[in-house]
Amino acid sequence: MKPTNRAVRAVVSTGPTAGAGQRLPHHPAEYEIRDPGEIRELLAAWPQDTGSDGPFECMCLGHDGRVTLYEAGGQSVRSVALSRAEPLAHLLDPAATEGVPSRHRSRWAQAAPARLRAYAGAVARGEEPGRPGIPLALVFSWLGARRAQEADAASVLAVEAPVRLLADAPTAELAWAVRETDRGGLDGAVRFFARDEFTTRHPKRRRVPDTARDLLLRHARSHRPADLPVLERRLLRAPDDRVRRS
Repeated sequence: MKPTNRAVRAVVSTGPTAGAGQRLPHHPAEYEIRDPGEIRELLAAWPQDTGSDGPFECMCLGHDGRVTLYEAGGQSVRSVALSRAEPLAHLLDPAATEGVPSRHRSRWAQAAPARLRAYAGAVARGEEPGRPGIPLALVFSWLGARRAQEADAASVLAVEAPVRLLADAPTAELAWAVRETDRGGLDGAVRFFARDEFTTRHPKRRRVPDTARDLLLRHARSHRPADLPVLERRLLRAPDDRVRRS
């Protein structure tokens, strides 16, 4: 059996009865820990009597998750059920203010644009925030700043929080914001327009002026080809290109 000190990455899987964590919205079913300091904390809290605990264990009802360590080459080092591993379970409790998931959410909130930081902080704490009057172009940039490979405990939150601000906006305002946003914001805009929050709208609310539509399709074709078929089907043309601010 490989020693735990070879671990450089941990994958945490949350079971269906993870307790306090289920009360927090936008907590992922699985996330990664890569920060060297946090890996050292996991190793310090790792139980010493798990020699017979292999990498496979039933995840049926009543099980509340597990954590698996991986070495640099991607091979599994050690795995343990969280129900058998205090204080490891507390360190990984999504609701624990000093726990690793809370730190991931806090780091994500602190990295938000200054005008969105208070909103991000409230969402990260599981609170019901107000709706700040923020330009939608900035929200697109915020959404686009999060990369798909960032799989920490804030990965779901990082998508759902910006989308929440965009979902109720009129299509004309969203189209104007597409024109105003930066390159990273175009990535966020493509992600939003390909999601159910936009594609399930009534056809009249999916009519996008040609200028914004062409920007979205061009960016998707070059940078997010997997989203292109959805956009081509769901972005309906507006009768004209007269987009005005309300």
